[in-house]
This record gives sequence, structure tokens and C-alpha cells, in this order.
Amino acid sequence: MNNPKLSYFEKEDILHLAMSDECESSSVEISPNITAELNDEGELIGIEIMGASLFLRDSLLESAQAKLLQLSKKVA
Repeated sequence: MNNPKLSYFEKEDILHLAMSDECESSSVEISPNITAELNDEGELIGIEIMGASLFLRDSLLESAQAKLLQLSKKVA
């Protein structure tokens, strides 16, 4: 697959990024609620984020806060 495919399942609040059309052979939990999907060779073919809306909200807020802190240090 040349173009990754992003899917969101609203009812389950799951975000899935497929980077390959290959079948999943195994998976590894990267952190709570984030799973890496692997093919037969152990290569990354997808990522699944459960509780995606909270994860994205928290990640964006954290990123924005970090950026604001960097800007405020330059101004001070």
C-alpha cells in the first residue's frame, strides 16, 4: 500500500492507521491503548489507538502547551 489509510470507528472510539494491505500476523502493545500491528516479518503494518478522542485531545494539548512554554521562555 503506497498510501496509508486512516479509519475512525466512532462507536468504539478507535483510530486505525493501515500502512499496508498485508495480513496482521501479530501485535505489540506500545503503550496502554496503542497497539502496533506487525506482518510475518515483524514489520509495522498498522497502528490502532483505542480511546482515540481522549488520546488526540491530550496529545494536542500537551504539544500546544510545550510550544507555548518555549515561546514564553524566548519572550522572557
